[in-house]
Amino acid sequence: MNEKVPMLQEGYDRLEAELKNLKSVERQAVVQDIEEARAHGDLSENAEYHAAKEKQGHIEGRIQELEGKLSRAQVIDPTTLSGDKVVFGATVTMLDENDDEIVYQIVGGDEGDVKIGRISYQSPIARALIGRKVEDEVEVKAPGGERYYEITKIEFK
Repeated sequence: MNEKVPMLQEGYDRLEAELKNLKSVERQAVVQDIEEARAHGDLSENAEYHAAKEKQGHIEGRIQELEGKLSRAQVIDPTTLSGDKVVFGATVTMLDENDDEIVYQIVGGDEGDVKIGRISYQSPIARALIGRKVEDEVEVKAPGGERYYEITKIEFK
């Protein structure tokens, strides 16, 4: 399971910052919480202690998850890409059934944010777009039903 995890530099930097924060700030804070709760005596009925231990488990789990993603990260710079097909990192302009223009950039799993026009390469729309060209019509099976788009532009920026 050592497959590469594609992401933009911005996404890599964000994960790295979260990891650094978890290791230097969150981890220390939860150790402090555990020490304080221990000082309260009987651990079997000490809710603060159990809550702090649970939080510690979540923090350690997230640290492992982030370390794994970062070690398998394949940072992709869209400005170095070119071609006439939609690939990871591409910014795709399309028209929907109402001829409304929609622009999405295909990004890593942790970088998707539809509000700012970024969709994960794992999303149904991105999977339908990858490998397609300008003027291709794309059918997307979305939870709300099938949608159709026509690709009008592919950019690498």
